[in-house]
Amino acid sequence: MNARVVVADDQSVVREGIVMLLGLLPGIEVVGSAKDGEEAVALVAELAPDVVLMDLRMPRCDGAEATRRIRKDYPGTQVVVLTTFADDDSLFPALQAGARGYLTKDAGGEEIVRAIQAVLSGEVGLSPSVQRRLLEHVTTQPPPGPAAEPQLPDSLTPRELEVLVLIAEGLSNLEIARKLHISQATVKSHINNLFAKAGVRDRAQAVRYAYVRGLAQPPGSTFT
Repeated sequence: MNARVVVADDQSVVREGIVMLLGLLPGIEVVGSAKDGEEAVALVAELAPDVVLMDLRMPRCDGAEATRRIRKDYPGTQVVVLTTFADDDSLFPALQAGARGYLTKDAGGEEIVRAIQAVLSGEVGLSPSVQRRLLEHVTTQPPPGPAAEPQLPDSLTPRELEVLVLIAEGLSNLEIARKLHISQATVKSHINNLFAKAGVRDRAQAVRYAYVRGLAQPPGSTFT
């Protein structure tokens, strides 16, 4: 029986290319495609596919959030990330959200088929480069400390907090990217996520949020 697959990618040319490629692969049936995470979740609710091939950087609802919602509400559907990015800021949130596979878009057809078959068999479908990155992360982590890190407000991640503090310091997206050694696209993704979590609409509201919650220091003042 063919694996029923939904493809989610915000770039129409890329999405159509993936659909065309999958149509040539044995054991794969593409049952739908989505241009963002919201559409992907809706298609899963409607079509109950076996697997979603999920891009990460998408408008309205990004791939990690869509993955979290799918795995929570439709656990019969597995998610394999298929993205351009393999950095830590993309990889770990996607896996924590419930993705069972993670491939970069230079993956060939056979690698995609293997990943889909793996997640449907209850295994993980990771590209060799992602497996190496996970191994490096595990082997370089320091031993756990005696106490857990304090919980950040509104479920902000440590990286989102870093970005928020730099926004409060007046840095632009480009300056934040250079300071944190990440891409501007990654900075923008963090900003979108922290704005949504904090319930703010713009940078001015984000700065006020940071000051009110003691996450950043207003100019001319000191923490006590």
